[in-house]
Parts: sequence; C-alpha cells; structure tokens
Amino acid sequence: MSAIVIFMALIAAIAFWWLSRQRLTAKPWLEVGVIGDDIGGGRPPTWPKAKIGLSVFLAVAGSLFALLVSAYSMRMAMADWRTLPVPAVLWLNTILLILASIALQTAVVAGRREDFGGVRSTLLVAYVSSLAFLAGQLLAWRQLVASGYFAAENPANAFFYLITAIHGLHVLGGLVALSRTTARVFDEPRTPLPQTIGELRLSVQLCAIYWHFLLLVWLILFSFLMHWANDFVSFCRAALS
Repeated sequence: MSAIVIFMALIAAIAFWWLSRQRLTAKPWLEVGVIGDDIGGGRPPTWPKAKIGLSVFLAVAGSLFALLVSAYSMRMAMADWRTLPVPAVLWLNTILLILASIALQTAVVAGRREDFGGVRSTLLVAYVSSLAFLAGQLLAWRQLVASGYFAAENPANAFFYLITAIHGLHVLGGLVALSRTTARVFDEPRTPLPQTIGELRLSVQLCAIYWHFLLLVWLILFSFLMHWANDFVSFCRAALS
C-alpha cells in the first residue's frame, strides 16, 4: 500500500508541475494577437487537448504500474518467493532506454531551434535505441527460459515476466507514435513550411514526455528487480504503520 501512495504522489506532483507550465489558466479573451500568430514563430503553439490527453493516459498507466509494484513488494515477503537471477543484459537495456530518452529531449531542443536536420537524426537514434531495448528484453527472457526459470514455477518468475511484458507493451505502443512522428518529419522538406513547424514540435514533445515516463517507470521497476528498493519499501511500511 505504501508503494501505491508514494508512486501516486510522485505522479501527481509531476502532473501538477507539467500542467502548471501549460497555459491552461490563460484568458484568451484578454490576450492580444491573432489566433495562429505563433505558428512557425519562435514560440510553438500549445495544444492543451493533446497534452491533457497524454497526461491522463500517463496517470492511468502510472496507476497500473503502481499496483504492480505494490503487489510485487507484498508478494516477495511470502515464504514461497524464490528470487531469480537478473540477466546482465538488463543493464544494457537500461542504458539504451536512457539513450532514447536523451535523444528525444535533444530532438525537442533542436526543434525549438528549428534545426530539423538534428530532429531527424535524434529521432532515428531514439527509435533504434528503443527497438534495441525491446530486443534486449526478449533476450533476457530467452536467457531465463534457457536456464529453466519458467513463469509457472515460482511467483518471482511470474512477476518478472509480467512486469517486463507490460512495460514492453507500453514501449511498443510508444514506438507506433514515434514511427508516425519520424515519418512525418522525414516527409517534410529540409526546412518545413511555417504552418507545420508548430505541429512537428508538438509531436516530438509528446513523444519525449512519453519516453521520459517510460524511463522513470523502468528505473523504478529495475530497482525492485535488483532488490535495491527493498530497504526503502521496508522503511515506508514502518513509517506508515
């Protein structure tokens, strides 16, 4: 239960900070200028509906992972729990996901400078790194199965496959959106038309936000799989009891 409270508090804090940076409290009837003036200008247009939709999805997904983490931390305290060895390839996978997140943030910065050559290259880096991450997760599964660690043999095995599978599905879903964004950027001329610059920036920004979320979730999951978070969970239980 403590894991759910802590994770949800973290998600709520991030959501509040992010929403506070959007112009959701602006009074458009008091603002000066013509609608659409920012398109292609130095300031990208804000699309509250798209960003709010993503924030709602991330809140739901975060709740799902919070429940998984809570169930994992409670289940591992039972007598039939037998810890399985964590494949070393997960370290490489973590680095790949960090690289993808950094690449997308770099793409956001390049988009603000209207350096769409840089946007194209960093999007490709993020895409390849994310594909390599998924391949690495499958390799980790294959190594465990080859060593005889099947999902049905032990709750620890089942949780490992379940957690990594659900996270992998979220990465796979994100790759669909990233593929569309990448294809759209490459379909544009070397210097996009002014009326499309704002839309391209927004698409890249949404992908970056989603990948930062995936990285945050994976780091939390990885800390539990590596048993680094056990002492922290025990401390939280004692504090809340």
